[in-house]
Amino acid sequence: MNKSLDCRGLACPQPVIKTKKALEEIEQGSVLTVIVDNQTAKENVTAFAENSGCSVDVKESDSDFVLEIAIKDKSGDLQCSTECVQKVESVSQKGPVYLITTNSFGQGSPDLGEVLMKSFFTALIEQPCPESLIFINSGVYLTTEGSPVIEQLNSLVQKGAQILSCGTCLNYYKLAEKLLTGKVSNMFEILEQLTKSGKVINIA
Repeated sequence: MNKSLDCRGLACPQPVIKTKKALEEIEQGSVLTVIVDNQTAKENVTAFAENSGCSVDVKESDSDFVLEIAIKDKSGDLQCSTECVQKVESVSQKGPVYLITTNSFGQGSPDLGEVLMKSFFTALIEQPCPESLIFINSGVYLTTEGSPVIEQLNSLVQKGAQILSCGTCLNYYKLAEKLLTGKVSNMFEILEQLTKSGKVINIA
């Protein structure tokens, strides 16, 4: 049975959470229609649905986005459990997750903090590759235009690190259109990254 979900006006990560719950409730072959009213929610819900094995058709309607999510298969739970075990084993062999909450390393002089942040990421390239780098609050300035560490971050991406920037933070600082590396994320995905990691290092 098809279902519709109106997520307009909801803050991150509510659209993703509601979409997840709705997908769990409807049957295989059904279509879930999700309506959102901003680019970040559209990208987050689309990414979540596609990662869940669904196909997504996105249409614009006035200032809204209408996402038609088709459930391809809900019979692969046992197979998925095996894949999940393999993923957990793989994650355990990876480096830590870094949570970067600021664009200036440490307290005191902002200029010194910028120099230290650049030195940190330069040194990090020489260490075992992190699983992911999560940027929230003013940390998103480091993944957008004008960042002094874009070259270092791109080097980490080439080594296999995942870079996630909080979509709510990008919007708050009006940087959503200036992202240069990694992808826009949401608090639901960020929380998943933090909770599944064996080690989280906070850079503040």
